[in-house]
Amino acid sequence: MARRAVILAGGRGTRLLPYTTVFPKPLMPIGDTPILEVVLRQLAAHGFERATLAVGHLAELIEAFFGDGSKFGIGIDYCREDEPLGTAGSLAYVAGLTEPFLVMNGDVLTTLDYSAFLLAHASSSAAASIAVKAREQRIDFGIVEMDQEGDVVGYVEKPVQTHHVSIGVYAFLPSVLGFIERGEYLDFPDLVLRLIGSGQRVRSVAFDGYWLDIGRHDDLARAQEEFESMRERLLQGGP
Repeated sequence: MARRAVILAGGRGTRLLPYTTVFPKPLMPIGDTPILEVVLRQLAAHGFERATLAVGHLAELIEAFFGDGSKFGIGIDYCREDEPLGTAGSLAYVAGLTEPFLVMNGDVLTTLDYSAFLLAHASSSAAASIAVKAREQRIDFGIVEMDQEGDVVGYVEKPVQTHHVSIGVYAFLPSVLGFIERGEYLDFPDLVLRLIGSGQRVRSVAFDGYWLDIGRHDDLARAQEEFESMRERLLQGGP
């Protein structure tokens, strides 16, 4: 099976304003390397042969920097959004998705084994797989539990809740494209609910390694601080 990825790189990056007004988020540097270059080198190291970049905001800068991907060890083509289509809507315009494929955000920094993730999905019976990570969230207040009459039946001081969050990496069967209309604005949560509602299997894949979503100023600062110590683990000897 050929290994192919679709990378979402068309967002406006509003949480990183004002930088992203004139500079696309995927080109924001961590250390001396743009975020998206790290992702592409990781994919190349994991045996991916081709990546389609779904671009929109400041697309010409991304295309000029990455070109055909030859200097990054992976073939690159582009899918341009004239109007924002949401995180999933652009998939309807990506040509040649005839085998199970990977989809991911272009601003994810993680040690996830992309190849193993895609191959495990291809051998499953699921239409979609979502990589998830457990995150704890502390509530900084005492939680009062009440019955329908308003009487207190429980009291929990500053509880810690555990949730499983998407790390922005997915795998799909080509049949999933039949659930996306061309020109439709569609985000991944809506696509997943649409699949479940039609009886399709959607599996979660727990991941407990390094993950950082570079969407805010403090996330970018953290990535810049940690990248040098993580460089070898992240790039894994890729080209």
